[in-house]
Amino acid sequence: MLNYASGLSKSFLNGCSRQLKFGNAPLVASLSGNVGVLHVLESEENLDWVLRSGPNPPYMVILEYRLFTRSIMMKLKNGSGRVAGVAVVAPNTNPAAGFSPHNTCPNENTGVYTEKYDPTMAHCNVTVWNPLGNGLSYEEFDFPIFSLKDDNETQVIRQCYYDHNHVVNGSAPQYPLCAMQLYSHMSAVTDTATCMRRNDINFSLNPDMVCDPLGDFNVWASTRPINNTAKGHKNGESVVIAAARLDSRSFFFDIAPGAESGVSGFVTLLAAAHALRNVTQEAHLNRTILYTFFQGETFDYIGSSRMVYDMEKNQFAVDLDNVHSVLEIGQVGLRPNSTLWFHSDPVSRRNNSVNEEVSATGLNVSVEEPGFSQPLPPSSFQRFLRARPIPGVVIEDHKSAFTNRFYESMYDNGEYLNISYPPNMTPEEQLEHITDTARALTEVATMVARALYAQAGGAESQLSSINADPQIVTQMLYSFLVQSNNSWIQQLMTSDYANHLTDRPANLYVGVAVQQSEPTYLVQHLLANLTGRSNRFISPSPPRIFSCFLPQLYYYFWVQGAAPPNSTERQGFCVRSTVRLSKALSPAFDLHQYTSTDYSTWTESRWKPITGRIFLVASHDLEMLTLGVGIGILLTSLLLTYFFSSKAEILFSSGREPATATY
Repeated sequence: MLNYASGLSKSFLNGCSRQLKFGNAPLVASLSGNVGVLHVLESEENLDWVLRSGPNPPYMVILEYRLFTRSIMMKLKNGSGRVAGVAVVAPNTNPAAGFSPHNTCPNENTGVYTEKYDPTMAHCNVTVWNPLGNGLSYEEFDFPIFSLKDDNETQVIRQCYYDHNHVVNGSAPQYPLCAMQLYSHMSAVTDTATCMRRNDINFSLNPDMVCDPLGDFNVWASTRPINNTAKGHKNGESVVIAAARLDSRSFFFDIAPGAESGVSGFVTLLAAAHALRNVTQEAHLNRTILYTFFQGETFDYIGSSRMVYDMEKNQFAVDLDNVHSVLEIGQVGLRPNSTLWFHSDPVSRRNNSVNEEVSATGLNVSVEEPGFSQPLPPSSFQRFLRARPIPGVVIEDHKSAFTNRFYESMYDNGEYLNISYPPNMTPEEQLEHITDTARALTEVATMVARALYAQAGGAESQLSSINADPQIVTQMLYSFLVQSNNSWIQQLMTSDYANHLTDRPANLYVGVAVQQSEPTYLVQHLLANLTGRSNRFISPSPPRIFSCFLPQLYYYFWVQGAAPPNSTERQGFCVRSTVRLSKALSPAFDLHQYTSTDYSTWTESRWKPITGRIFLVASHDLEMLTLGVGIGILLTSLLLTYFFSSKAEILFSSGREPATATY
């Protein structure tokens, strides 16, 4: 017999977090947890039982993934208090139909296309970039929503439902009923301005914070060392920014693989940076290539808007006057007929040099441009254009609407990018196996590397010698989309962080500004190893005298390295690179402009530990009978206590002996 009065493991539950902006609060949950009678929704027609005819509300609805649609979720949202919560059973394989909980016009109000810039292109009037977007991630629900892994614990929940709650021929099930409690209390309320104000009015020594700004760190490096101590303009310096975004999201905050939306772009840029390492250090280029990886771009361009702000305020290593051009890599993992599209801004386009150099790289990759009137897709480059007209292009695998059918969803994963391996391979063999996707991205990385080299003033005769390494590309794809805890990544990490590597795909959700995310750590160390130089000491730990020469120009990592054959002791080494971190926190929070329309104002609520449990619940009549009996017993005990207390001298008296008695 199954024991239904049991808790659900933390790894089994994936919650929906509450993010705030202007009156946007996707998730609200009770302080004491939400409890409801289990109901497995088998079809949309079955909704009537939950919303109207079912006699035992509120219900905790179990949704199969095929029913996790905007239509059904909005009906549940409007269920007049009859819904206590929703648990979505995540499939083990991707659905056939597309699904995107994002909106149809990502970052609509914080890009360059505003009413002031060009009204005809504002609000995606020309191109709807994400036509499959249903906007679920931006809806407010007054009950918790969880994702459940389709495994043994989910089968226990289903079995509990079929044993006790299953409706047969429209008749109500008999008690006891199977119930479920989901606990995911979110502290923040209303919007960002309200929760930040409440953060500021705490007078205790240990104030209770209710929300935190979304943010992390941007990762950047340069082909020539730039003095990071002296901020602001650098005389005689001209930089070509090579950019990619680091983050993604989904409806459930801890399942954001971002394979196409994020990983395909930044893996391509990392591979291009590695291909350029030797040739840029040997050649004397006219311009410096600045590799930048922006965090928080999903939430109104947090990272890129902060870098532009810092450049304008002379708080970055260079300023906007030093920026020559921008080449950004977007979604490039899905290339129909091996075609790539190079998007530029029709309003500010004055210089086609980047386009010409990219198109002349001599690879078997079809290079095309959309019509001149086509605006830029959502991209970090837009934040630079908001500051001033800068030449640049954004490389994508789509001409107009996204090719990505799972944009910003949990299905944008390795499977969607066709990251697959022959059967019976060990994890180590999978790590080294070069997939078709890796080969395709290697071609793109080679093209990008050659274009950047030409744009930086490199000789055309050297272009054919610049080639990305498919082995490194496949290792990076495995590390981000299969598991980061592998032998290759362990060699490149510091010993402190190597212990935090996981046996699952990386989560690309940006998180809050008080901590550094896993993708930031990984990209920081990968970029250092792929572009820097190593000084190898035969030592498992840093030597006592570990000098950092020219710290204003270089950053030093002591990574743990590999263990020699027949040994368990790793041989660590020092990596010297130009890799740096810069703040990826919206300027709105430094300026205390919590209702800003120029900068991102996204925050995330703080919450209590996420838990869940299932149990059997008795009928209301039985509960009332039990309560009545309990009250009767209480009153009887009080009466008996009063009676015995008032008659204590009679009931418990004993004959007293005379005072003069002698023995």
